[in-house]
Amino acid sequence: MISVEQLTPPVADHGEGPVWYDRWPGLRWVDMLAGTVLELDSSTGEIRRFPVESGVAAMLRPRLDDGVMLAVERGFALADKDFHTIEPLPELWPDSGVRMNEGGCDPHGRLYCGSMAYDATPGAGALYCLDLDGATRIELPHVTISNGLTWSPDGATAYYVDTPTQRIDAFDYDPYYGLSHRRPAVHIPDHLGSPDGLTIDADGNLWVALWQGGAVHHYTPTGTLLNVIPIPAAQTTACTFGGPNLDELYITTSRNGLGDAAEPAAGAIFRALPGVRGLPVLPYRGTL
Repeated sequence: MISVEQLTPPVADHGEGPVWYDRWPGLRWVDMLAGTVLELDSSTGEIRRFPVESGVAAMLRPRLDDGVMLAVERGFALADKDFHTIEPLPELWPDSGVRMNEGGCDPHGRLYCGSMAYDATPGAGALYCLDLDGATRIELPHVTISNGLTWSPDGATAYYVDTPTQRIDAFDYDPYYGLSHRRPAVHIPDHLGSPDGLTIDADGNLWVALWQGGAVHHYTPTGTLLNVIPIPAAQTTACTFGGPNLDELYITTSRNGLGDAAEPAAGAIFRALPGVRGLPVLPYRGTL
């Protein structure tokens, strides 16, 4: 069994979307429903907070020009690397009952983020793609809780989670036409929790956080369970590889909706050493 350590106090109400980028001081992630980006300085251990949106900070990814791309409540935004300036792009929908949730960049450098209804109305969300020229389109309509998204090491396959399906689905990926040929790759039994954020290692195997499962599971692309990392927080939300050698697995958790005395570690960052390496984060390559 892979051991895990608690790396921070419970600093987030709803920690999500961890990202490691070698030009940043350390790990960054979001306290999603607080509209805040958090940063853990790998040299000093200091935790910094950057308020970026009054409603939601759903996810972040680096830009090649050293800036940052954000998904906020109803669309995308540009920021400088230290969040001194934030420029929202046009809102993608008017409905205040729907918000952005999670996503990632493809090997071509486009940014994807999926949405969901606050009350998780079935089919109310969609997966959006922000192209390199700033144009936005719906890549997948009628999803419910659009969650983790990652690409295989060769870039030919994308893996995606719509949480209520209890699956990780695979897509063929084409650099010009996007995602196609959706099919189930991994099925997770209900009693183990629900799939949330995910990442991939350099061997092409998947690591998925299990909401209400208190664990990260390690699967082959065909669904064979290889490892389980227990997390002392049932609301395990996402994971990513980081550290100088990309051999550390960082795991976010949530305490949203829990009482003050429940699960004292919920909302903390955890770290595991799984014995494999991850892949560098894919940045946004647009020139907005």
